[in-house]
Amino acid sequence: MDKLRRVLNGAEDEEQGLTAQVLDASSLSFGTRVKWFAICFAAGIVCSILGTALLFLPNGTKLFAVFYTLGNLAALFSTCFLMGPVKQIKRMFEPTRLIATIVMLLCLALTLCAVFWWHKKGLAIIFCILQFLAMTWYSLSYIPFARDAIMKCCTTCLN
Repeated sequence: MDKLRRVLNGAEDEEQGLTAQVLDASSLSFGTRVKWFAICFAAGIVCSILGTALLFLPNGTKLFAVFYTLGNLAALFSTCFLMGPVKQIKRMFEPTRLIATIVMLLCLALTLCAVFWWHKKGLAIIFCILQFLAMTWYSLSYIPFARDAIMKCCTTCLN
């Protein structure tokens, strides 16, 4: 399919370098990327739901925080299959979503710190809520004008 795209774009005549040939030969097909995206994203959802279910067990706060965080990480990394890891990292740290990315990654780390090092279950739950909010805000940054619409809706409701 990529070869067809290059022919249609007129790029077939250009000589590819060795690096481009290696990357082209080792890249995943679009179908494979979509399959692995779906698998990784589904695993993230399952981990998050499992973590939420474990919250109600005795001493389940630690398991909840771990599984919820793993679920968010799996969902975040699932997009690496769609656009590639380098492009994903570049887009994560673009100026429009830099703050959302930093807050999201900070909340992921602080959730695990609250559970394993500080042993504060309530703080871990607060960080999981902040994880959800930060992940939502980060995800909305990929939809044009979505964050502006949410902010306008919130300011309208609060006034």
